[in-house]
Amino acid sequence: MEIGNHVFIITGGASGLGEATARMIAAQGGLPVIADLRQDAGRHLARELGGRFVTCDVTSADDAQRAVDAAISAGTLGGLINCAGIAPAMRTVGKQGPHTLDLFERVIAVNLTGTFNMIRLAAAAMAANTPNAQGERGVIVNTASVAAFDGQIGQAAYAASKGGIVAMTLAIARDLARDGIRCVTIAPGIFETPMLLGMPEEVQAALGAAVPFPPRAGKPAEYAQLVQSILANAMLNGETIRLDGAIRMPPK
Repeated sequence: MEIGNHVFIITGGASGLGEATARMIAAQGGLPVIADLRQDAGRHLARELGGRFVTCDVTSADDAQRAVDAAISAGTLGGLINCAGIAPAMRTVGKQGPHTLDLFERVIAVNLTGTFNMIRLAAAAMAANTPNAQGERGVIVNTASVAAFDGQIGQAAYAASKGGIVAMTLAIARDLARDGIRCVTIAPGIFETPMLLGMPEEVQAALGAAVPFPPRAGKPAEYAQLVQSILANAMLNGETIRLDGAIRMPPK
């Protein structure tokens, strides 16, 4: 999928992995549509990159449709990159009692249902595109986590949500094959996201040192670089790619 002259929706695009992806899309000649709840940051980034901003709660069918409509009004929608997500932690049974059901449901709603909500609507729009020389009409890139495989203490909800993204990747790729739309998932390890950068420096250093090689946290630009490769390589489909420096997470 050529990035130039195409429009790409990036959920969670106002910061972290999504922001780096929006910057990559703009640098390659594409138009990023930043779909996020952080209005000030999102609007500022959209102005800087010459893109568009849409206030979007990915769990809302109406918000998701507005993001898709904004994208197709700006040009040909070439792809969707799902970066929106939340990561609260709670033990299944902790000192305060059992894991609250509303928190579990909220994490699933945002990370898993929200991802699918965006996929179903963006894919419907991309299916109407004229195929390129390889028969391709669009690309979907999802963000899971190594927690899908190495869930740590307190990550039952988060691991379940990210594991769901991994599990549906191949099914969606097969569903959309007849429409010429690919679906690939990235499972990042420890990355320099706002959540990590908000931790004390010694904690950041310890987490980075736990990565076999390179012994540091990943940079958002490295995530965006993999997105760029996925968009460019038509044979990447139905797969989840770990982007983690070979780390395997311990229990805590």
